Amino acid sequence: MIGLLITGLALVMIVEGLAWALAPSYLERLLEAMRDIPPEVRRWAGLAVAVLGVALLWLVRHF
Repeated sequence: MIGLLITGLALVMIVEGLAWALAPSYLERLLEAMRDIPPEVRRWAGLAVAVLGVALLWLVRHF
């Protein structure tokens, strides 16, 4: 279980690192645009993405 968690964390770090290495100015503009989104909307969007991630992980592990 801990190995799966570390693998997932490593994949997130790889994707984040590549995004900042390949498109730093785009990500800066994206972060600026996100400031205009109300915190409650960002919170619900983050929760939705987390739930989708859990569902995807469950599907991959069980099928």
